[in-house]
Amino acid sequence: MFTSNKKTTTINTDKIDTLIGKNTGIEGTLTAEGTVRIDGKMKGDVTLLGNLIVGEDGSIKGNIKADSVILSGIVEGNVTVENHLHITSTAKLIGDINAKNIVIDEGAIFNGNCRMDLSIAKAEAAATKDTKDTKETKGK
Repeated sequence: MFTSNKKTTTINTDKIDTLIGKNTGIEGTLTAEGTVRIDGKMKGDVTLLGNLIVGEDGSIKGNIKADSVILSGIVEGNVTVENHLHITSTAKLIGDINAKNIVIDEGAIFNGNCRMDLSIAKAEAAATKDTKDTKETKGK
């Protein structure tokens, strides 16, 4: 129904820097760089300078901040993404989203609010253009 010719950002799943396995549970805050894959259970916030993959068996109870996220498991918390959020058909997200680009596959469950922010540079350029257009209109 909706199509786009824009190229989407993808996460290189061949290079994973940190893996939390299927039979692993962690409580606390996770802060890391690079690509992190969670197939186990995480209770706490996740803050990454990089990408996050939540596998089908993965679950997070906490807020997420990352560059890009592929969500196939369960997240109960807010998700803030600088670039691309992909919610696959097996995913369940209960929480708010703030992202630049979002893809939600058919069958995914999302319960929350969604906000798509412009990048700071684009927002400043748009504000400058609006101000310039307003000044030019008043001068005529």
